[in-house]
Amino acid sequence: MSLFEVKVPELSESVAQATLLQWKKKIGEPVQQDEILIEIETDKVVLEVPAPSAGILSEILIADAGTVVSGQVIAKIDSEGKAVASSNAPAQATSPQVQQATISAPVSQSAAGIAMPAAAKILAEKNLSTSDVSGTGRDGRVTKNDAMLAKSPVATPTLAPTSAPKLASIPAPIPLGNRPEERVAMSR
Repeated sequence: MSLFEVKVPELSESVAQATLLQWKKKIGEPVQQDEILIEIETDKVVLEVPAPSAGILSEILIADAGTVVSGQVIAKIDSEGKAVASSNAPAQATSPQVQQATISAPVSQSAAGIAMPAAAKILAEKNLSTSDVSGTGRDGRVTKNDAMLAKSPVATPTLAPTSAPKLASIPAPIPLGNRPEERVAMSR
C-alpha cells in the first residue's frame, strides 16, 4: 500500500496560519493527480491544494474550517485504490464498514417539508405551514422565494381609522423581481 500525504503548501513569510475552507472530495472518493482537494484561506490569499497522486482519498486529518500551518499533513491518498479509515481521522470516518455503507448507500433522506430559516419566518408571518407550500429548493426544501410567492389563507380584514392622520409618504421598496438574493458570511 502506498500512501501519499497531502500537505499544506508553504505560506507567505508573514502568515503563520491558515483556515481550511471546504473539502471538495469525501473519504473513499477517487481523486486524480493535480485535482483540487481543498482551498486554504490566509489573511492575504486563497490557495488551492492539488492531489499529489491519483488514488482514493483514504483519510482527512483536519476537518473543514480547521486551522493549519505550513507543511502540516491534512489528508492521505491511497494510490493503490483501497480506502482505509484511521483512528486519527475526524468523525466522518468511523470504520471501514460504516464508511463503505455511507459511500454506496444512496441518500434516502428527503428534506421535503423543511423550510429554510428565512422561509420559516415569512411563513410564520403569513400564518402558513410548510405543508401549505411546495418547496423548490434542494431535496424539496421550502426556500425564501417559495415562501414569498405563497398565498396566505383568507386574510382577516382590518378596519382602517376614518380620520387617520397623514404621515410623510415613504417610498416603496424596489422589488428584486426574479433576481436571486444570497447572503455570504465575510471571510478573512
